[in-house]
Amino acid sequence: MQKLIKIKSNDLKPRGGRVLIAEPLMDEFYFGRSVVLLIEHSEDGTFGLVMNKPSGLMINDIVSDLPEFRSVVMHGGPVQTDNVYFLHTLGNEVPESAEIMKGLYWGGDLDTLKEMMTLGLVTPSQVRFFLGYSGWASGQLDDELRRNSWVVSEATARSLIHIKPERMWQHFLQRMGPAYDLWRRFPTDPQLN
Repeated sequence: MQKLIKIKSNDLKPRGGRVLIAEPLMDEFYFGRSVVLLIEHSEDGTFGLVMNKPSGLMINDIVSDLPEFRSVVMHGGPVQTDNVYFLHTLGNEVPESAEIMKGLYWGGDLDTLKEMMTLGLVTPSQVRFFLGYSGWASGQLDDELRRNSWVVSEATARSLIHIKPERMWQHFLQRMGPAYDLWRRFPTDPQLN
């Protein structure tokens, strides 16, 4: 399918802690109007999590040995969709976590997180769970960026954790300025226009 919307790509390069914002014509289940947090980007490939696609499932529907915890699980991407991953804002309180950006951490010791949940020391606003992840082979993401399938943007932990998923794509495009207004206004289904 030929792209109807041509924009000048921005100069930001992908790296861990930045986000990818999908162009509006991408209609793939996981990536249509998605915001993907990049966890790692190197010459070997790219690993990230879709931040704005709720699965409709709660974490207790998927992981039976967790204490009751009212947290919606997100679709993280199309790779290893039978695995659960998590991000959090708890920092070093969860040992073995990796800081992705200021205030946002990847993974860590699940037993410690379970204990914190049991003791009521963590809330759903501090942890986000994902089914699967998004992955690109070496050079694949760079090729997609050249075709303007994505635009790279900066993000904050607060914007990724606290903005409602259904508003996130619009939010990040709006922050990028008027050059992306056409993307924001483009209808979800152009045939209904």
